[in-house]
Amino acid sequence: MVEFLLENKSFLTKGFEIMAAVVGILYFKKYRHTAAKYFIYILIYIAVLELIGSYTVYVDNYGFLSDIKDILKGTLFERNAWYYTFFWKIGAIILFSSYYQKILKKDYFIKLLRWSSYTFLIISFVLIFSDSTRFFKGSFPVISILGAIIIMECAVFYFFEILQSEKVLIFYKSINFYISSSILLFWLTYTPLIFFSKYYTVEDLEYVNLRKLIILAAIGCMYTTFAIGLIISEPDIIKEDNIE
Repeated sequence: MVEFLLENKSFLTKGFEIMAAVVGILYFKKYRHTAAKYFIYILIYIAVLELIGSYTVYVDNYGFLSDIKDILKGTLFERNAWYYTFFWKIGAIILFSSYYQKILKKDYFIKLLRWSSYTFLIISFVLIFSDSTRFFKGSFPVISILGAIIIMECAVFYFFEILQSEKVLIFYKSINFYISSSILLFWLTYTPLIFFSKYYTVEDLEYVNLRKLIILAAIGCMYTTFAIGLIISEPDIIKEDNIE
């Protein structure tokens, strides 16, 4: 079982992401008059992002793409580190931040989240421009950590507002409860792994495999929770006001 999970980690990860996006599309009509429709857009963005981001796998495994592989070989785009840094570690974080700015009610939470996002963007681009080699060939742990902080802000602000409102009595009917719970759990699980990234080497195979399993489990739980939330939530009862 463990070997199966490790060998098919990439496939399973994309499967969870596509599953959540498909559920979002199927239930879009249910949420078209609420802010949750923007969350569905994010799920679709992530699914497409992952499919395109696997271009390195496609050119390695499919012979008819050999010409493209030859073109990419030796270029900055031979690896997809740049793609995930820009579109996932930065882009997805900003999208989630924008979504929470739509559903939060308190102005000071919205402003704090907005300025946190601006600061995150500035720091991210400064890091990228100051070390373009790493942008194309490696990763920036600082960007990942700052992104995690943004996500945690989103979830904490949401829960704080819920606890101070009447919605706390029917929190389980809101899609935003499932979104906030799952992303908070995911980033609380994933963030500590960033600090141990230096141990992610081929020589330490046990840690590499353990890390892969932890991330796969966290991803599976998060996207499954998204899908379940979209199915069982009641947007007609819990409607969001900020859906411009």
